Amino acid sequence: MSRGMRERLPHAIRWVVKVGSALVTSDGQGVARGAIQGWASEVVGLRRGGRQATLVSSGAVAEGMSRLGWSQRPNALYQLQAAAAVGQMGVVEAWESGFRAEGLRTAQVLLTHDDLANRRRYLNARTTLRELLRLGVVPVVNENDTVVTDEIRFGDNDTLAALVANLVEADVLVILTDQEGLYDADPRRHPEARLIREASAEDPGLERYCGSGGGALGRGGMLTKVQAAARAARSGCITVIASGRERDVLARIAAGERLGTLLYPEREPVAARKQWLASHLRLRGRLWLDEGAARVLREAGSSLLPVGVTRVEGRFSRGEMVACLAPDGREVARGLVNYSAKEARQILGRPSREIQSILGYVDEPELIHRDNMVVTADGG
Repeated sequence: MSRGMRERLPHAIRWVVKVGSALVTSDGQGVARGAIQGWASEVVGLRRGGRQATLVSSGAVAEGMSRLGWSQRPNALYQLQAAAAVGQMGVVEAWESGFRAEGLRTAQVLLTHDDLANRRRYLNARTTLRELLRLGVVPVVNENDTVVTDEIRFGDNDTLAALVANLVEADVLVILTDQEGLYDADPRRHPEARLIREASAEDPGLERYCGSGGGALGRGGMLTKVQAAARAARSGCITVIASGRERDVLARIAAGERLGTLLYPEREPVAARKQWLASHLRLRGRLWLDEGAARVLREAGSSLLPVGVTRVEGRFSRGEMVACLAPDGREVARGLVNYSAKEARQILGRPSREIQSILGYVDEPELIHRDNMVVTADGG
């Protein structure tokens, strides 16, 4: 599916554009109002070409550090949250002013992992974003750093941008950073390093080029961008990692110019519900399967019946996410379970016709219906 990816960009309708902390805050010196005005103008250019655009903006913590006079990013969560609360004011106001000068309305959308991990809240966020786009409003999305806990944060908004791309069923995710793209070595240390122009977003070998960690301002780095591209690819979304300091960067990408690194999906888009399942970050339990059940899930994507389950791990309720494991421990699929962990333990290994006599009722004959499941093993 690698051929013609650049040629698809001029025809892409739905875009998500993520701008990193170093760009938004001039490497931590304060909100870069001139640059933000420029990117706002470029988003307007996309819209004039008949496209929709959602913006994911980093920079709240970095702007808060600048306003508070902090030279180093703190480690304590409460300090990071305080900086985010202070900085969010400046970041949002700068974007709002930039788009207002172009005659466009904006909307602030703050999300946490829980908003996308809960099916009902996921659908609410999806509906809201799509309605904002229909109304001609530019959503400005950020992680809700002020309330999010360390255990459930996305990671420098790269993962958040990929999940937003899944939410709005974007054709293209553009990650603007302070580098030209993904290199095969660190260009700051190796002048001979080559820019990777195109690659499969699902190539695990890309991670070896990413180095370690992020910069002084952000939590991520090139690794989170590559991982975000793989996540976005699950819904058929192309990702372009490019320098936000390039002149007319969005217009040139939209024209199909060979800027940055393009990471393409290997497979066609999956159904929207299964995008959400595949993007789920938190599992509540595990179901161990016999070989027959694992094979049927891999090859046919069928529903999971209790008769094929050999062991239940974890504490989960009806409707929560669980992983399905083959006898060798490899994940075969994940999905929303129809019975609690306690109930699943009572009916595991038994035919569906016995559920009534064991539990005294039947919600569903399947432990996981195929419509609520995504196959994650190779070939799924």
